[in-house]
Amino acid sequence: MLVFCVLVLVACGGMVQPQNAGAKQTANAQDSDPPGELKAVPPTPIAIKKAELNEPSWDPEWNTIIEEALPSNLLSRRRAREVQPLCPRFRHMSKAERRAFWAYFFQALAGAEAGLKPTADVHHTDPQVNVTDIVTHRPVRQEGLLQLTYMDSVRYGCDFDWIDDRNLPEHLPAKTILQPRNNLLCGVKILDNQLVKHHEPLLSNKSYWSTLRPDNSSFRVFERQMANVPQYCDVKPRIENRPETNPQSEVEATNQPPKTILGAAR
Repeated sequence: MLVFCVLVLVACGGMVQPQNAGAKQTANAQDSDPPGELKAVPPTPIAIKKAELNEPSWDPEWNTIIEEALPSNLLSRRRAREVQPLCPRFRHMSKAERRAFWAYFFQALAGAEAGLKPTADVHHTDPQVNVTDIVTHRPVRQEGLLQLTYMDSVRYGCDFDWIDDRNLPEHLPAKTILQPRNNLLCGVKILDNQLVKHHEPLLSNKSYWSTLRPDNSSFRVFERQMANVPQYCDVKPRIENRPETNPQSEVEATNQPPKTILGAAR
């Protein structure tokens, strides 16, 4: 009789599952939100200007990297309150439209932080921000499209490998922190930490990025890069009488360590 029962279980294959298997499968499905349709993402003003000057600009493939990496929490309509100033209709948009908004947002952030240059890096000498990186044990440098640091690998679980990078030339694109994919995916994690874990709005004086702090002078640089946000966000355009500027003079790397525990190790 025992042999017969074993044979029945084998024949039934996956029909017999642990009691909590269904719950685990549901949880796994919620953790990942594979994209379906991906909408076109418009270029930011600096991307347009760089293209006109035949300079390296934003790679459309970077939009796909961002859209495919977005966790369900950032796509939830519950984020409407946090993103309202930049995308008033977020709650009523489709998920494809929300993905496109986030892709545009990160493009604008990269424009304000690094001029869309993946190998950009800066060392701030201001005593308030000239701290020691806990990973490199050297004065901290902000690097890549989103001006991140090696210690973000500890704070947010980003895929930066100082051991591999430490003997490489400063601006070598192969450095793990300078690779656009690694840098942008780290930015998604940092933003998820700010909006979801700490319930801070997208524009906050506690943000990791100084360009997202409304009281900071560099916020104006980011604001200008949001001028071409996807139209379904329903943002009313501003009318400005401002002379055209060169992309290099328009943008400077302005990342600074956050003012509060948002950037602390987790």
